[in-house]
Amino acid sequence: MRNVLARVEEIAQGGVVAADVASSTGGFSVVLARVGEQVHAYHNECPHAGRRLDWAPGRFLVEHGHLVCAAHGAAFELDTGACVGGPCRGASLKRVPVRVDGDEVVLG
Repeated sequence: MRNVLARVEEIAQGGVVAADVASSTGGFSVVLARVGEQVHAYHNECPHAGRRLDWAPGRFLVEHGHLVCAAHGAAFELDTGACVGGPCRGASLKRVPVRVDGDEVVLG
């Protein structure tokens, strides 16, 4: 079974969107970041304080090519998830394995 998270065209170049992953334990939110032809996925949780990265459900701050945590301003690289500024510098977002299949982003 393919778990489709989004269509590639729904993610602006250098932008991010949220997607929900259903599971028997309640599921979780992921951040999908598009860099070139690649899409990277991370748990929607800041390693600094465990809070969601979005400032409103599915709404993210992206500044100078970095995803910025709305709670404390940590800045993360879109392609690696590495924190390059703010209170969790040196930490990283937890990666979620995804792949592009045609025009869709799917788990795995």
